[in-house]
Amino acid sequence: MKDNKLRELNNAIVEEHKDKELVLGNGNINSLIMLIGEAPGAKEVQFKMPFVGQAGKHLEEFLEILEIKREDVYITNVVKFRPTKKSTKTGGLINRTPTVKEIEAFKKYLIDEINIINPKIIVTLGNTSLKGVFENEMKIGQVHGEIQMVKVRDKDYKVFPLYHPAAVIYRRELKKVYIEDLKKLKKVIN
Repeated sequence: MKDNKLRELNNAIVEEHKDKELVLGNGNINSLIMLIGEAPGAKEVQFKMPFVGQAGKHLEEFLEILEIKREDVYITNVVKFRPTKKSTKTGGLINRTPTVKEIEAFKKYLIDEINIINPKIIVTLGNTSLKGVFENEMKIGQVHGEIQMVKVRDKDYKVFPLYHPAAVIYRRELKKVYIEDLKKLKKVIN
């Protein structure tokens, strides 16, 4: 039943965004934990799977701390294609943060995806996924590591906001905070 609904949803996403290389959600559709990232990067597009690039390495560490296997969670992104811009250094394409318009274009699909997966807890990774899940403007720096509640189609869900694993790559000082937040999340999960 769930897999049919998810297949229908994915088909609708593909139909509406034919012009894009999409990376759809992946993992255990019966998982109690749903991880929501920002958007795929180059490696994710290449392998058609969320969190397999540089941030994927940090995700593995994240899952290790939680003592969870990747195949036990469901992982998706708010925006299902890679937002890019031209690098001023190399002239090649690099990742950029999705625009509000791009987030809004995929928000209804994310809400449907949450509804289908029906997790016990949603773990948002960074500001973009917070914007995808919540209507009000939240900042990860203010709410990370603290359980929030969100209503999705008349059902209340626990949301545990974390910094995006890639944030630790660019801001080393976040590593300690990130590890502490993961320890809190582990207690919530157990």
